[in-house]
Amino acid sequence: MNQPNDLILRTTTQLIAFLLLGFSVYLFFAGHNAPGGGFIGGLTTAAAFILMYMTYGYEKIKKILPINFRLIAVVGLLITLLSGIGAIAFGEAFLSQTSDYFNFPILGEKHLATAMIFDLGVYLVVVGITLTIILSIATDSDDDSNEDVGV
Repeated sequence: MNQPNDLILRTTTQLIAFLLLGFSVYLFFAGHNAPGGGFIGGLTTAAAFILMYMTYGYEKIKKILPINFRLIAVVGLLITLLSGIGAIAFGEAFLSQTSDYFNFPILGEKHLATAMIFDLGVYLVVVGITLTIILSIATDSDDDSNEDVGV
């Protein structure tokens, strides 16, 4: 990628990826009270990673962030499943949720819901599956070896 706009692309990618990741965190935490949540937060995170892969290349990002996205998806599925089973442990219906207000020393009173645990699982599943699919397609070659992608 030795094009004249390479410096501009790399500089703007750093800013845009940072903003996308920050916005994805906001969407994730807003999800149990407002529009947002694990799904759209996960897609926004995946978009930031895809932008970095497109700008810097697969090999360079893989060295910096050696993440197995399949494993991320599996962990997300387990968290989602356990959030439903957790309700059964307390005598409630599967995937029932509860919430309450808690006082924290610096943050003050905050509203926390168990739905956030489910959203975390969805977030990880979406990031893991989206990046697994896109990186599998992007790194597909004639010899069909996708071991590097974690696929």
